[in-house]
Amino acid sequence: MTGLKSPRFRRYTLFMKATGQDAGRARRRLVAAAFALAIAMVPQASAQTPGAPSTFEPPRPPAPIGQPPPLPAPPAAGLTAPSNGPLPPPLLLERSLAPVTAPVPAPAAAPAGPMVPPGQVALAVSARFGREPPAIPGGLHWRVYADRPDQTGIFRLLKDDKSASPTFVLPPGGYVVHVTFGLASAVRRVQLRAETVREVFEIAAGGARFEGRVGDTRIPPGQISFEVYQGSQFEPGDKRPLAKEVATGDVVLLPEGAYHVVSNYGDSNAVVRSDIRVQAGKLTDATINHRAAVITLKLVGEKGGEALANTEWSVLTPGGDVIKESNYAFPRVILAEGDYVAIAKNEGKVYSRDFKVEPGIDREIEVLAR
Repeated sequence: MTGLKSPRFRRYTLFMKATGQDAGRARRRLVAAAFALAIAMVPQASAQTPGAPSTFEPPRPPAPIGQPPPLPAPPAAGLTAPSNGPLPPPLLLERSLAPVTAPVPAPAAAPAGPMVPPGQVALAVSARFGREPPAIPGGLHWRVYADRPDQTGIFRLLKDDKSASPTFVLPPGGYVVHVTFGLASAVRRVQLRAETVREVFEIAAGGARFEGRVGDTRIPPGQISFEVYQGSQFEPGDKRPLAKEVATGDVVLLPEGAYHVVSNYGDSNAVVRSDIRVQAGKLTDATINHRAAVITLKLVGEKGGEALANTEWSVLTPGGDVIKESNYAFPRVILAEGDYVAIAKNEGKVYSRDFKVEPGIDREIEVLAR
C-alpha cells in the first residue's frame, strides 16, 4: 500500500487524468490526424526539384479476407514526371512541418507488453516513412496471415489491428504480415520461434491536399472535387483513378512518386489537369487555378423581368457541342473561359443568345423571349 501513496504514483495518476479524453472522439479523429502528426515529427528536408525522375511501387489495395497479400514486387520503371521544365499548375507547396518540441510528461513506468503464454511468441511491429524518419504514429492497418493455406486452400486471416505499434501473440511458425497506410502498403514474411520478434516496416509514403481558386478567390468546398491518378498526365495508356471525389482539405495518403490530379469545378467543362509529386514524409499542398465563372441563365419577356417557367436550356460551344442541359427556370452553370451560345425552349418556341465567359466574373445572362 505504500507504493500507492508514493509521489511517483500520485504524479502518474494526475497525468492520466489530465490527458484523458473521450475515447470515441479520439478514435474518430485518429486517422485524420495521423498523417499531420507523423510529418510534424519529420526533420526539415529540402524540396525535390519538380520534374525530377522518381520510381515507386504502385499502390495496392488491402488483400481481401481469406487471401494473402502479394509480396512486394520490384519498383516499376518509367513512372516519372515531365523532365522538360517546371510542372504545370497547380502551385506546389511542399513542406515538412517543424518537429514537435513541446515537453510531454512521461508516466512513471513504461507500459508492460502483453502476457505471452507458454508455447506462444510475441511479434511486435511498427512502421516508419523510411530508414531515417521516425515511426508512423497512426493511420495504420495491420493484418497477419498464415503463410500456408488451410485444408480448404484458403490463407486465413489470423489477426488484425489498427494501432500504431501492436504486439501479436502467436504460436511459433511462419506468417505473412501486411500493413496499409492510406493507399501505401508493405508486406513481409516473418518466422517466429522462441523469442520475441520485432519488425519495423518502411512505408515510403506522403500526403497530398488540394484546393481550387479562381484568381485570388477560393472555390467553396462543395463546388469542387478532385481525382488522383498514378503517373504523369503526359504518360500514355488508360488510367483509373486511385482516389475519386476528394474534397477540399482532405489528405490523400500515397506512395512516394509522380501523380496527376483532375480538378472538377462544377459539373460541366471547368476541368483542370495538373501533375504533382509526392515525397515520403511530406505533405504536398496543391492549389489548382481555374479560369471559369458562375453563369445564371434567365428567359425573360423584357430586360430585368422575371424568369419564365417551363423553360428547357442548352449551352453550346460556337461549334455546336452541347456543354450543359437543364430544365430549371434559371439554371446556374459553371463554365470555363470562352464563348458560348445559350438556347432556351419555351412553349414550342426557341430563343438564343451568344455570350462570353471571363474568369472570375459571375453574372446573369438574360435571353429575351422575342
